[in-house]
Amino acid sequence: MIQLFNPRPRVEVLELRAGARCVVLDDVLLEPETLVAYASRTPLEAPQGNLYPGGVAALSAEFDARLRDCFWQYARGPLRLRRCQAAYVRLSMATTPPARLQPLQWLCHRDRIEEDASQTLFAASVLYLFRQPALGGTRFFAPRCSPEALAALYSDAETLGPEAFTARHGVAPGYPGADSTHFECIATVPAAWNRMIIYDGGAYHCAAIDHPELLSDDPATGRLTVNGFFPCRRASAGL
Repeated sequence: MIQLFNPRPRVEVLELRAGARCVVLDDVLLEPETLVAYASRTPLEAPQGNLYPGGVAALSAEFDARLRDCFWQYARGPLRLRRCQAAYVRLSMATTPPARLQPLQWLCHRDRIEEDASQTLFAASVLYLFRQPALGGTRFFAPRCSPEALAALYSDAETLGPEAFTARHGVAPGYPGADSTHFECIATVPAAWNRMIIYDGGAYHCAAIDHPELLSDDPATGRLTVNGFFPCRRASAGL
């Protein structure tokens, strides 16, 4: 599977809050349909040890390398990165009905928390490969409560059953919405065909799935994405 990246995508850098940024690339692939066709003939399976609400599949090493190059070209400056240490890329499709989600999946999340966030940034990217915007883009959040309250919230989400978690924290089952008692939505980037966003995965975020009835296991109509994860050194951290 050879996939060519557009050498001149449309680029926008969104200022979120307190210096946080999201890079938006439109028309990022020259032939995005080939990835949809690839997904239609590739089994997508639930990832091990991961709460992603659907199936994933690996992509070729060549595609991984080209996506990493694209990420580095457009994210290095806006996200203030010094070096990209690795790249983890997967084809993903959200399919899980709300009634089958677990409490941790009812909350926005961070992709990875480093012990020293001043040195390392765990960047992430999402490439939208669906034409129906109502399937949802990506939301970003700021906490409304203390770190201690957040720690208790996520600890209970891991250990309590759904009914007990709702009773204790008042969080309704389902995909995360916008504003809540615990989080304020600070930005929503809409999905668009062949759009890729790049952001700090350590920020609280989630897929903006407001119409889960539209989810499908058909790559031609479902919420198909390519997700990338890039541990990087921050520019201020030196080499």
